Amino acid sequence: MRIAGGAALALLLAGCGGGETAGNDAAANASFPAEPVPAAGSPTPVTPATTLPAGEGIPGVSAPPPAPSPMAEPGATEAAQVVRDYFAAIGDKRYGDAWRLWQGVGQASGMSQAAFAQSFAKYAEYRATIGTPGRIDAGAGQRYIQIPVQVSGKLRDGTPVSMAGPVTLHRTGDIDGATAEQRAWRISDSGLKPRPRTEPTVPQ
Repeated sequence: MRIAGGAALALLLAGCGGGETAGNDAAANASFPAEPVPAAGSPTPVTPATTLPAGEGIPGVSAPPPAPSPMAEPGATEAAQVVRDYFAAIGDKRYGDAWRLWQGVGQASGMSQAAFAQSFAKYAEYRATIGTPGRIDAGAGQRYIQIPVQVSGKLRDGTPVSMAGPVTLHRTGDIDGATAEQRAWRISDSGLKPRPRTEPTVPQ
């Protein structure tokens, strides 16, 4: 009888203890639900992409491209060099070289090469200051540009000379049939005019 009573007591205690442990495990599982396992072959979830406003985020990726820097108009530098070469030739008394820098191999000057040289023979000194080229005007395959120039010098009799005005250059655009000479900048007109001297003459 004692054995039977002990066995019954042991079963009773085991039943009480086992019930408490099972209850705790169930509560723990209820607090932390297991993550679902995706079925084989199903796509893996991804985090939705975030749209970045223009101009923000990683430079070069979400930012807009930088604005282009202003550039000098093509051809102005070459035109200014022609004007510098022209007045340098006059200053060095290389009048034939200067005459040929007029359009039409000198024809636009309105003078023959000999007459052109004679028009500068009266100068003992002839110096030019070249200004900043203007904008290139384009139309119908033609290009024009004006460059301001100031001239100072002295006649052979000692009279000082001062002139200022625009020098206009022309060239043909890069069109079919145009020759290398036609595509080169050449002087088409000169607006140099006498200007007041910077220092007044003082009677002696």
